[in-house]
Amino acid sequence: MNTAKEIARHIREIHIGKNWTWSFMKEVLQDVNFNEAVAKPIEANTIAMLVFHMNFYLNIVHQRLKGGGFGFKHEESFAVPNIQSEEDWQQLLLKTFDDAEALATSVEQLSNEALGKDFGGEYGSVYKNLHGVVEHNHYHLGQIVLLKKIIRQ
Repeated sequence: MNTAKEIARHIREIHIGKNWTWSFMKEVLQDVNFNEAVAKPIEANTIAMLVFHMNFYLNIVHQRLKGGGFGFKHEESFAVPNIQSEEDWQQLLLKTFDDAEALATSVEQLSNEALGKDFGGEYGSVYKNLHGVVEHNHYHLGQIVLLKKIIRQ
């Protein structure tokens, strides 16, 4: 088994589908419109904020994988750009799926040795952080599913 290719597959599957949970971002978000994406029916994050947040951390891990640092503040991960139209919402979705594919493509190139390397300090291994992206996105995808149901009631 090629571990890096399997991790890349998991990254793709949480975003575009066919994972074993049968719950993935593209399907859940395909019929969410701009008004639903920015709606705040309860004291919680909006769907747009969660999508931005998920992609923010995916990009932090990708940046670190390419040799960058972890220099960011958690608050920045919810600083979604002002979404004022359906076009803005669709652009955020497009960027999210493009960024996931870019990470998956980078991951496929990693050796088992590279997966075992330390990401630095308390962050653990590259392997752990890549799985963390998938786990993090599954967690927030569940929140999006619930928000979508609340908004549509």
